[in-house]
This record gives sequence, structure tokens and C-alpha cells, in this order.
Amino acid sequence: MSVFHEQGNLNVNVMDSLSRSPHTQSTSDSEFSHSRGDPVIFQCDSVSGFIMQDKDVKCCVGGRGSDSLLGCNEALPFPRLVSSARREKSSILASLSPWPLFNFAPLAKFQGYIYRLAKDQNGCRFLQRIVDEGTSEDAQIVFNGVIDDVVELMMDPFGNYLVQKLLDVCGEHQRLQLVSMLTKEPGQLVRTSLNTHGTRVVQKLIATVNSRKQFVMLRSAIQPGFLDLIKDLNGNHVIQRCLQYFSCKDNEFIFDAATKFCVDIATHQHGCCVLQRCIDYSTGKYQDKLVKEICRHGLILAQDPFGNYVVQYIIEMEDPNLSSKLHSQFKGNYVNLSMQKFSSHVVEKCLMHVAESRSRIVQELLSFPNFERLLPDPYANYVVQRALGVTKGSLHSSLVEAVRPHKILRTSPYCKRIFSRNLLNK
Repeated sequence: MSVFHEQGNLNVNVMDSLSRSPHTQSTSDSEFSHSRGDPVIFQCDSVSGFIMQDKDVKCCVGGRGSDSLLGCNEALPFPRLVSSARREKSSILASLSPWPLFNFAPLAKFQGYIYRLAKDQNGCRFLQRIVDEGTSEDAQIVFNGVIDDVVELMMDPFGNYLVQKLLDVCGEHQRLQLVSMLTKEPGQLVRTSLNTHGTRVVQKLIATVNSRKQFVMLRSAIQPGFLDLIKDLNGNHVIQRCLQYFSCKDNEFIFDAATKFCVDIATHQHGCCVLQRCIDYSTGKYQDKLVKEICRHGLILAQDPFGNYVVQYIIEMEDPNLSSKLHSQFKGNYVNLSMQKFSSHVVEKCLMHVAESRSRIVQELLSFPNFERLLPDPYANYVVQRALGVTKGSLHSSLVEAVRPHKILRTSPYCKRIFSRNLLNK
């Protein structure tokens, strides 16, 4: 039976060899060759690597003191390599000389171990190097060794890097196999996308697909889990990658869902970021439909901890039609919005980017019966400062006249900048 040891102690067969007296230990090849002729692979924590041994092949990958694959065609007494004496380990590793990667380790010998190697840190690095520096036949052997378990490897801390590496070199047929494995079970792609490691592979896959069939398979798998993905720390990046690499027409399912659930998405920590990217990447009728729906809920979103960022984003677009729609939502509510933490930022943005609304905002502030309450307010004071900074002429003068009688408030920490000469004597 072949041997592969996980993190920790060495395989019991190797331990038996280690337990023998030094005088009786043999360093012959037959001592460590497997009775059935299969390669033996085990990990050695003490040298931060793993050892693969067969009758004609011995190699140590990633040993301490070595950054590359080291091989030795001579008889190598492995028990010495894993002994506890640090000096012994260093001298043995130093005695190994670099060999060309495929001169000493025919990959076919380890075909049955590729899945296990992919889940080991050093083993995964070894396989990635094979894919990078080997022939197309070597890459195919690695691909064949992982394809049946590729979804599991996508979510593995080490295996995900190998799958990403394969995506860099694989052909159209191989990529189709990967997409098929990822999408054959309902919800499988979504679960993988929600995983810390899996999301990287799915994003890489989206960036590399170039056939209509593959796109249709991915879209069908993503669509049912759209809301779960867009609200997830990892999954939202998959949606953003779709926006980045798919055409506007192909992303229609994203724009439609974003429009339908715009309030739900905009008021979510991750969703509000993706919604802004949807505005960026959409064009024509898709963008018009989306931003109009957002503007329709502008008053609610402006007061939300996350939704206010989406509203600010639309204001910064400086589109007169959109600004007019938002202004109709805010009209009569500017004082209330100014005295709230999140919506006060929105009012400031209106003063900065929507010249048509400045007069209305200032008039509502001045007509507030308790105007003096706005000056020391933790949030409204910033709106007053902004209004003083962007207004000119008679509008600015009327605002200054309303502020000056309340100089007694200048000692308030929130009023100091309002009464500064730069703003009042503009």
C-alpha cells in the first residue's frame, strides 16, 4: 500500500526504520523501496518539505535551506534526512545538487498522488512549477489528476493556487471541463464563490472564459444566487468580475436584478459598493432604468448608513435629470436631512454639485424657526459651513446675516469654523 503522510509524525514504516540501531541501518535502495513498486510520498516537518521515493526516483521538495526542487540519483538514506540533528539535516541538503526538473522525476510515476500533493503547501508549489516549466503533456497529467476533485481543491487553502495556475495554461476543452464540474450541481458555484479561497478561482475563471457556451453555464449558475453573492464579503467580488469582463448585454441579468432589489442592495455593506459598479458598467437603457429606480427611493437611501453612498455617487455624476429627480425627493426635507449623520453628507454633495438646488437648500435652512440650533449641531454645522463656502452674492449675504447674530455660540466646538473670517467675509 502506498504511503502519504499528512502534517505531523512520519509514517509508521519509516519510524520503524528510524528505531533501528545506527549500526544495523542499511542505506541501500531496497531498504526503502516499496514492495509493490509504487512511489512513497511522505512529509517531513523538520525540513519543511516532502519526500517522494521510488525505486529509481528520490527527491526532496522545498527543504529548509533550498528554494527549489532538489534531486539526487544516488542512494539517499532518508532516515538521516529526517533525523533530529540539525547539523546532519543541513549537511545532507547541502550535498544535494540541483537537477533539471524532469530528468529525475517522471511525473507519470506520481500520477496517483497529484490530488494529495495539491492539498499540501510544498506539494502544491511542486505541481505549480511543473505546470509552469513542464511540457503540455505534464500539465495534462496534473489536470487529469485534479479534475475529479477540482471543486474541492478550489476551496482548499493550497489547492486553489494550482487550479488558478491551470487556468492560465489550459485549453478550451479543459476550461469547459472545469466550468462543467463547477456548475453541474445546483448551488455549487455560489457556495464556491462564498468561500475565501474558492472566490479567487471563480473570479479567475470568469476572467478567462471566452466561449458562449461557458458563459451561459456560468450565468445560469450565478443567477439564482445573485443576492447571496452580492451581499457576501467574498461573493460580491464575483459579481464585480462579471461586470468587468462580460459585455453590457451579457450582464443584463445583473442590471435587472440590481434594479429590482436596488433598496435591499443599496442598504447593504457590500451591496452598496457593487451597485455603484453596476452604475459604472451599465450603459444606455440599462443604466437609465437602474439610476431612475435608485432616485425614486432617494429620500430613504440618503438616510441609510450605506445607501447614502449610492445617492452621493449619483449626485457626483452631475446629470441634470437625475439631480432634478433627487431634488424632488429631498425638497422640504433639507433641514431634517442636514441634522442626520449620513444624510448630511448627501446635502453637502447637493450644495457642491447641483447648483440649481443651492438656493432651495439655503432658503429651507434660513426658514427653520430655530436656525441657531443648526450651528452647534454635530452634523448640520457642516452643511452650514459648506453652504457658506459655495454660495455667492445675495444668497451668501443672507446666510451670513443669519449666522452673525449668534456669535455667542462661537465657543462651541462645532461652531468655530462657521465663525471663521474665511467663510463670513467671503
